[in-house]
Amino acid sequence: MVQLCSIEQAVDDVLARLPAHIHMGLPLGLGKPNHFVNALYQRIAQLPERRLTVYTALCLGRPALGDGLQKRFIEPFVERVFGDYPELDFLADLQRDDLPPNIQVQQFFMQPGSLLHSAQAQQDYVSSNYSHAARDINGAGLNLVAQMVASHPEHPDRLSLSCNPDITLDLLPMIAKRRDAGETILVVGQVHNDLPYMPGDAEVGMDAFDLLIDAKDSSTLFSTPNMPVGFQDHFIGLHASTLVRDGGTLQIGIGSMGDALTAALLARQADNAGYKALLADLNLSQWAQLIEREGGTDAFAKGLYGCSEMFVNGLLVLADAGIIRRKVYPDVPTQQQANDGTLDEAAQPDGISVHGGFFLGPRSFYERLRELPQEKRREFNMTRISYINELYGQEELKRLQRLDARFINTVFTMTLLGAGVADQLEDGRVLSGVGGQYNFVAQGHALEGARSVLILRSWRESGGEVSSNIVWEYGHCTIPRHLRDIVVTEYGIADLRGKTDAAVIEALLNVSDSRFQPGLIEQAQAVGKLPKNFRMDPRFADNHPQRLQAIQARHPNLFPEYPLGCDFTEVERDVLRALNWLKSKFKLTEILELGKAALDAPEATQYPEHLQRMQLEKPEGLKEDLFQRLLLTGLKATAQQ
Repeated sequence: MVQLCSIEQAVDDVLARLPAHIHMGLPLGLGKPNHFVNALYQRIAQLPERRLTVYTALCLGRPALGDGLQKRFIEPFVERVFGDYPELDFLADLQRDDLPPNIQVQQFFMQPGSLLHSAQAQQDYVSSNYSHAARDINGAGLNLVAQMVASHPEHPDRLSLSCNPDITLDLLPMIAKRRDAGETILVVGQVHNDLPYMPGDAEVGMDAFDLLIDAKDSSTLFSTPNMPVGFQDHFIGLHASTLVRDGGTLQIGIGSMGDALTAALLARQADNAGYKALLADLNLSQWAQLIEREGGTDAFAKGLYGCSEMFVNGLLVLADAGIIRRKVYPDVPTQQQANDGTLDEAAQPDGISVHGGFFLGPRSFYERLRELPQEKRREFNMTRISYINELYGQEELKRLQRLDARFINTVFTMTLLGAGVADQLEDGRVLSGVGGQYNFVAQGHALEGARSVLILRSWRESGGEVSSNIVWEYGHCTIPRHLRDIVVTEYGIADLRGKTDAAVIEALLNVSDSRFQPGLIEQAQAVGKLPKNFRMDPRFADNHPQRLQAIQARHPNLFPEYPLGCDFTEVERDVLRALNWLKSKFKLTEILELGKAALDAPEATQYPEHLQRMQLEKPEGLKEDLFQRLLLTGLKATAQQ
């Protein structure tokens, strides 16, 4: 029977009942009960005879404030959006490489880029597929699970794992087996007032918990504000949207490229004529047969089913728009059902339109989930990650559900031979983690009618230096080239499945930026992977940003800067645009270069609200004067975007 207790009582009980070395598993992302975790962490830090190993992923912290203009912009925004969100004490210590000697934190996925400079985090990273995390954590000796949960007044005897049934549901049978063998393993829960109560697989009985902290948490939930979607991402999303087949299955990830894909699918449904006019202007004739065979450009008559480890805001927006609506059966249909025609969507009111493992998103996403009627929420079934990320186990049912699946994931680099890089730098430092990307790519090959689609920007700009994201070679890969399938950039689609190396190279050259094509060709020819007489198809010799920007200007309504909503004010949107422009064009550490850039700054009277927001309406000293002129320069440069 579950024991109700305070946070301090829960810590006391855990210390009294578990051995000297506590192995604590925490959900990835949103579902960590931070108040309890901090209390246990601080207690054990003062007990050198005890040890604590934390197994988790995606430890969420407020954005780094930085300094200069960045700090002036971010600090007020962070205070407004993140409020009293309780930071994880161990995360701050981890970022400083200052964990107590008796405490270790092992992660299989990191908040992207946040721990590049932490030696402790890099050394204790565990490279593991998301679908193997429960197995690996259990095998390491897990003896404590702590999780944030949701309650509902109509279900007093149940709790919902809400945002994180992903690993917990896989762990519970393993825990039961070990308990039967005599081991002591504790499960601690804490209810959060604002966490949406997700019905279905995420619901568990009260007896799933040994300790339930009775002080309900009302602190601010961590959220991921929608960021602006630039022209590169919009064209990537546009191309990828043509590969999504009506009546099929969709998996997408978080970030601006996922938002861009969502925006393109919304346009395909709601403004099909405008959508097709944009495609015609873009000229997709090179990929017309591929699009006809694998995707489509018409509005969705049948709708899509979502199957994604992360239930992202975009999937909910697509569901609200009537695009995500294809319901799937929770069990394998019987022959009688097949014979009598009751497999019709209308005859299956309890069907599921989205399977998700965890969720994380902007505040509006949580609010929308909370306000949905309970019956509508049942269509979004949060479940164990092994169900979503793997085919084995209920494989017949999964194959019936995952028709014409499109698994669409981001990478930051592709090699010309078709290997994808998404998690790690060449020097070995981990940016994020493999997560479920490999699983979905493998499913793209294993499921009939499925395709894996890797999306990336073909080029990037930082400090005025432009470089290609399509390279000849890279010191690490996340997706090996023998699993190459479809790659999409802002310039088009590269179908790599079953192609020779020379054909793969040519297809990727066709979607690379023309500024880098000659050098890439030369590298491939130097090692004999392209013939010496190779010539680019002239149709792809004009892969330049200016061509795409001209097309964008002719269809402005189809390129919303914030297609899924925004937490920024109008003034903040202008400032963010200006700051991103400055960061891309100049090395912000080179004062002389910045001083020259600020010579043509407009008058301060043109942007009084923007300067007030950045506390630069009355600059004091040379440094603030330079900040003001730089901001004005950026605002002027981006005024027409």
